[in-house]
Amino acid sequence: MLAPKKVKHRKWHRTDQIKGRATRINTVAFGDFGMKSLGKSWVSARQIEAARRVISRSLQRDGKVWIRIFPDKPITKKGSEMPMGSGKGPVDHYVAIVKPGTIIFEIGGVAEEDAAKAMKLAAYKLPIKTKFVKV
Repeated sequence: MLAPKKVKHRKWHRTDQIKGRATRINTVAFGDFGMKSLGKSWVSARQIEAARRVISRSLQRDGKVWIRIFPDKPITKKGSEMPMGSGKGPVDHYVAIVKPGTIIFEIGGVAEEDAAKAMKLAAYKLPIKTKFVKV
């Protein structure tokens, strides 16, 4: 699964609001087809990996797949039976912040109908609504 090798701060302050539209990673740059987000959400490393597996298996490892987002935001979690206080919990997992308009995956070197089918299957694994886009 994806996780940063080295981080400047181990635990981040929690900001729950995701404001605005994507101003970067909002055009298909590497492949011929892409998956564009229509909503805003945190996408965990597990969800990204599950979607990537579906795409590569659907394409039968033909063509090339690019993952355009990276989970670099640490999310902490405390145990269920922990009393209040005693500080912030340890880092549990990492998420990528996805805004509307962000290109999540790109595919190149395959037919359009195959790419559309793979992206549709991968969209079921993600917590946001997505759209299939062409160059």
